[in-house]
Amino acid sequence: MKNFRIFLLSVILLFPVFMFAQQTVKGKVTEATGNTALPGVGIIIKGTIKGAATDFDGNYSIDNVKPGDVLVFSYMGFITKELTFGNNTTINVALTESAEALDEVVIIGYGTTTVKDATGSITSVKAEEFNRGFIVSADQMLTGKVAGVQITSAGGAPGSGATIRIRGGASLSATNDPLFIIDGVPVDNNGISGVRNPLSTINPNDIESYTILKDASSTAIYGSRASNGVIIITTKKGNSGGFKASYSANFSVSQNYETVDALNTKQFKDYVNANGTASDIALLGTANTNWQDEIFRLGYGTDHNISLVGGSNKLNYRGSIGYTNQTGTLLTSNMERATYALSLGSKLFDDHLKIDANIRTSLLKNRFADTGAIGSAISFDPTKPVYDSSSIYGGYFEWLDSSGIPISVGAPRNPVALLNLRNNTGYANRSIGNIQFDYKMHFLPELRANLNLGFDKSGSNGDDNINNSANSTLIDGTIFAGTNHYEQTKDNLLMDFYLDYAKDLNSINSTIDFMAGYSYQDFLTQGFNNSVSASKSELLDYYNQLNLQSFFGRLNYTLADKYLLTLTMRRDGSSRFSKENRWGNFPSAAFAWKLYEEPFMKDSKTISDLKLRLSWGITGQQDVGRYYPAIATYLKSTNTAQYQFGNSFLNTFRAEPFNATLKWEETETFNAGVDFGLFNKLFSGSVDAYFRKTKDLLNFIPFPAGSSLSNADFANIGKMENKGLELTLSNQTVKSDDFNLNLTLNATYAQTEITKLTTNDDPNYEGVETGGFSGGVGNTIQRHTVGYEPYSFFVYQQVYNANGKPVEGVYVDRNNDGVITNADKYRFKKPTADYTFGFTADANYKNWTFNMVWRGSLGNYVYNNVDSNLGFDQQLLNSAFPEVISNGVANVLESGFINGGAERYMSDYYIQEASFVKLDNVTIGYNFGEVFGEKSNLTINGTAQNAVTITNYKGLDPEVSGGIDYNIYPRPIIYMVGVILNF
Repeated sequence: MKNFRIFLLSVILLFPVFMFAQQTVKGKVTEATGNTALPGVGIIIKGTIKGAATDFDGNYSIDNVKPGDVLVFSYMGFITKELTFGNNTTINVALTESAEALDEVVIIGYGTTTVKDATGSITSVKAEEFNRGFIVSADQMLTGKVAGVQITSAGGAPGSGATIRIRGGASLSATNDPLFIIDGVPVDNNGISGVRNPLSTINPNDIESYTILKDASSTAIYGSRASNGVIIITTKKGNSGGFKASYSANFSVSQNYETVDALNTKQFKDYVNANGTASDIALLGTANTNWQDEIFRLGYGTDHNISLVGGSNKLNYRGSIGYTNQTGTLLTSNMERATYALSLGSKLFDDHLKIDANIRTSLLKNRFADTGAIGSAISFDPTKPVYDSSSIYGGYFEWLDSSGIPISVGAPRNPVALLNLRNNTGYANRSIGNIQFDYKMHFLPELRANLNLGFDKSGSNGDDNINNSANSTLIDGTIFAGTNHYEQTKDNLLMDFYLDYAKDLNSINSTIDFMAGYSYQDFLTQGFNNSVSASKSELLDYYNQLNLQSFFGRLNYTLADKYLLTLTMRRDGSSRFSKENRWGNFPSAAFAWKLYEEPFMKDSKTISDLKLRLSWGITGQQDVGRYYPAIATYLKSTNTAQYQFGNSFLNTFRAEPFNATLKWEETETFNAGVDFGLFNKLFSGSVDAYFRKTKDLLNFIPFPAGSSLSNADFANIGKMENKGLELTLSNQTVKSDDFNLNLTLNATYAQTEITKLTTNDDPNYEGVETGGFSGGVGNTIQRHTVGYEPYSFFVYQQVYNANGKPVEGVYVDRNNDGVITNADKYRFKKPTADYTFGFTADANYKNWTFNMVWRGSLGNYVYNNVDSNLGFDQQLLNSAFPEVISNGVANVLESGFINGGAERYMSDYYIQEASFVKLDNVTIGYNFGEVFGEKSNLTINGTAQNAVTITNYKGLDPEVSGGIDYNIYPRPIIYMVGVILNF
């Protein structure tokens, strides 16, 4: 009883202490500069989930705070602050703005800048922002991430190529590909024999960041190769933070979620029985074969990467090894790749000399499937079996004539045989490397000398063998083994040297940075192709060289850290042109005004960052694909085209077409942009408007008879204009210790118009034909015309009956002359989108992470060549080929078309809207922390790629580069599980 009384007395005496130990803390949070109240600041008791947030006036109140508790104040764009609670229940806090985002270093041409000091239209994408999943090539990491950048893959083949356009491209016949620069080395964008995509030779796991240069101010420093924009790839380097190792692995399964709507066996039989002759019906078999199921399969992929990083203040290093193996969903297609990378960085002479060396090597093996099998799978009779035990053609069923020889015209080939009896395999290696010396003069520290020596070398070889196939059978029934062997080497050598002088002029509150340099780059491509068949053996070799030399300079001037001016000049020479036209000059100028640094902006509660940018510049274009378009060259004949003198056969030399007046294509660009931050950078982003004019287009046009060595060649004729608007908007919606949510949106409006195509502005000139398609031999479906977008569709206007069904062979007489002729065609829609957008959501909750990327395209149209070529009666039942019946697509039931005439192919009935919204990637991950000991970290994630497509397009996939849809390798859904272990 005595003990109880003592306990009760103790409780009574200590109760006020307990009561007052947990107290309510109040206060106000403001911005350190300007004392502006900060609404929405998160306050949390460290190590707990107890917290609060400031109101609109910056006031807060948080209960149950004990002495010794640590209060954490966090707000986007500001440095997080931690304070230990003592006895003072009123705590006012001033948060300092974080300069991290604005001081972020951005790679530009021959140097660096910061986000706050950039004067051009530049976008940087860091590793944490990359697309995730089973990424094989470098371009896949950027898809949907940057306003004004559109990336369209060529299909679903392993390591397939992509069409990359920055602001739509500036040329008609010359390349529209951007310039890629990897660790300071401008690489060869042209393909490598035996490789689907030259960018697949780079291991995506080695990439640290991308910098996209879009306007002429930022790209003009690269002059002749920058008219279509520049993408700078910076790879991962070593650091002085001690030794670290990382291992990542993933496994993926690919599946085609949709195939072309070919008639199934029942539909096909019903159609033949209803519409075929007795002989057609007699050709029906008894099998039930889904040919697309026979050629497609589940694809599997695996990827492994190991990296080692470390160093000190004087020497750092990073090495990595990667292995990728991806099996495509089309039988026999495969890509296998091994990569090796090493980066070394050192500082000497009291850090006055920095030396950086990088080398990246890749070894690839590609098995190319015969994509013609896709079309054959759609058109092959589903009542026929895959195999025929009596067949001498690999045991596969084939259409044979009465003498047992494969029917050469009108009969599709067995699609499974096309794949399995052909082995087209290529082997390639590529090494990209450089060593860069950056020396800060001892006698003048403001002056730096930079020397960059680089190379991009590749070698490849391959064989395309067709054995025991109906495809390799002569008209007399002889079966031969056709083979094609090729070899190629490419050497790209680089030397860049520049001097850079940077000085703070405190007396006039200014900073200047002047740079001048010289660049030498040489491209050498050589190889041969040896084709062997039953009737001939033909060896074709080639040796091509391109040399580019440049002088360049740039001046950056900053006044009061508010007004920024950039001036650049580059003079380029190209061996593609004759001596008279070899050199071109490419200037640019840009101005930026940091309005947020002005006194009248300091007290703004709405605008926390504001910068205005204006730029102008001229860039050049010389890449027309050919190495000597303006120089006289001669081509040696093959051994099958010799001239006989008596008993001797001699090779002849033929003069090749050339145009000695060919010169630089020039693109002039105007850009106005605003970078902004709102509500203490709760929202941040940029808006850019651009107008681009290209003149002296390198245009491939018809030549008058007798005026040249060819009836068509390149000439500087034509003008084109591009204009557009780009928006990037980021919002850190939630930021706390346990949960963070970041949303990013980019949107683009773009329009292109051809303004001139002839020297004399002939109003009757119909334009340049382009856009060949399957089924219409020698015909085109698109046309370049003044006043319209490039590649606009040029078609007849279809007439429909009262039920909305197209009337075959009936088109609108648009010129009212009583007959339907080519003059009745009109320009209808175009393949490029009016609007494109990308949306990214990043979230994490404690150890969980979530990421998804959506992408959309609005206003683009596609010519459905699958329907036009395989959706009419004569495709299935053609009286010209009485020994064959073929399958078609469901459109034959919808349209009721019978004839395969040229006019039907060119009906606007087949021009279909292809706007789409795609969920490109969705990823969920979990971080298990230090499960393997201190400093280790284990993360497991799962990803679905190409997960959802929303569209009204009637074909297989609305995303078609060039606007003509036929025989595309389907893009599969990819499911992936990955693991990342850091230690």
